[in-house]
Amino acid sequence: MPTKSNAMSADQKAFPAETGICSTHLAGVELQCDLSGCLFWPEESLLVVSDLHLEKGASFARRGSMLPPYDTAATIAVLAARIARFAPKRVISLGDSFHDATASEAMPEVFRLRLRDMMAGREWLWISGNHDPDAPVGLGGDHAEEAAIGALTFRHAPAPRFAYGEISGHLHPSARIVRRGKSVRRRCFATDGSRMVLPAFGAYAGGLNLRDRAFNGLFDEATLKAHVLGRDRLYTIGGRDLV
Repeated sequence: MPTKSNAMSADQKAFPAETGICSTHLAGVELQCDLSGCLFWPEESLLVVSDLHLEKGASFARRGSMLPPYDTAATIAVLAARIARFAPKRVISLGDSFHDATASEAMPEVFRLRLRDMMAGREWLWISGNHDPDAPVGLGGDHAEEAAIGALTFRHAPAPRFAYGEISGHLHPSARIVRRGKSVRRRCFATDGSRMVLPAFGAYAGGLNLRDRAFNGLFDEATLKAHVLGRDRLYTIGGRDLV
């Protein structure tokens, strides 16, 4: 990954590297990008995650494609750790929380109990995704197509039109850079200061190159930045350095 001198923004320098947090601003609102891929809004005590894709391994297995069945346990463990760290009053999951329409009901009870424990005592909103358009079964929380809080709007897929203050997921952004002849590609938060697309949070969710045509027209290239998830910290990469 790039060195501190060419990769770290002035905002990042406010945090020790070991915290794994990068401060950013969207539509005038200060937010914190976390190394895990979650987003925290301190003023609202709000934690946001996207594309958990819980039970993806089980879904593939039902269709005859065998994947190691560890993704749900791994994803829930990371989510539980972030909730313990930030202690949010509210959580929004931006859709594709479950890999298919039956996953929430079919999920083993041990994972359902862990989710309920995380949800206890806080507001929890499930946003509709293309993989899970309906509310999860038997888990509680609220369910909506999208939500607006202050200057920000939360939805699963980015709107094709300009949407100031929009936070979405769906596209699983990743950033690819080349340094000294070596290529590195990792999940990232993508933002131009007006809208943001979150990285996929799920262990098996993968990533789509931010230079893929699916992102065409979403961002102002002059201000585009990728907050890239490194091994132990985030790196801020300007749009001109993405390949």
